[in-house]
Amino acid sequence: MTLATTRLDLRRIGGRIGAEITGIDLAEPLDEATIAELNTALLAHKALFFRDQHLDDAAQTRFAATFGALTTAHPTVPSLDGNEHVLAVDGGEGARANTWHTDVTFVLTPPKASTLRALVVPPYGGDTLIANAAAAYADLPEELRLLADRLWAVHTNDHDYAPHPQFRTAEAEQRHQVFVSRRYATAHPVVRVHPESGERGLFIGGFTQRLIGLSVTESRDILRLLQAYVTRPENTVRWRWTPGDLVLFDNRITQHYAPDDYGDLPRRLHRVTVAGDVPAGVDGRRSHVIEGDEAGHYTPKAV
Repeated sequence: MTLATTRLDLRRIGGRIGAEITGIDLAEPLDEATIAELNTALLAHKALFFRDQHLDDAAQTRFAATFGALTTAHPTVPSLDGNEHVLAVDGGEGARANTWHTDVTFVLTPPKASTLRALVVPPYGGDTLIANAAAAYADLPEELRLLADRLWAVHTNDHDYAPHPQFRTAEAEQRHQVFVSRRYATAHPVVRVHPESGERGLFIGGFTQRLIGLSVTESRDILRLLQAYVTRPENTVRWRWTPGDLVLFDNRITQHYAPDDYGDLPRRLHRVTVAGDVPAGVDGRRSHVIEGDEAGHYTPKAV
């Protein structure tokens, strides 16, 4: 098999996050130099966007695997039939992730990176926003950075994308029960040190339940304050999908959000995630399990 050797064309699309890559066919096997160049670009820009790739599930899986061992689709949600690594991201009732989050932070080893591929997109709405958590940390005033450096948070999958239970449909309730069919709670540092770049980033988001050692009210107020830095417009990029697009983002130092702004129109993406490591804080301490297990069925053994 001939490996594709490509000189990447890169165009920044956000001031602080995001670059579009052209001049590459992700359906073809990539040589080591190209993979290294893509990884360097990912570390620098946090999110890479590829137009008009039109991959199938096997090609998306193969591309994601160039960045490391893969997770299975999800710790609790079933995979796509025929490919244990693919999670179907459908815009159905109760399934819309219209909250800022980092993928699967409720387990001990959240993914290193995520790939999303567009199959069906609405004619309007349905975009994906991605935020740079390192830029958010850098924006913090010094005294707030010092506080954040010391904080730890509990992340849990006892979380729901759907409205309050009294307004939840039967379909949404069923999805929620699947999502929490295994319970996970993990303690992570609020400021994570990136294992490759050494950057510090705010490691919070939608699965963050509370801060360790603080009350629910105190936790909510401090997390809201920190989260406001993550979602500042200058720290985000917005991608308008067309079918065939693929996005690769560094899950260790970003958050993302899919606005629920397309009514009852169909929207379908496929997600494949690369296995990560156990997060470490500023003082070198690593995350630990509070409830559940190390999710060995989902991700390779923690390192």
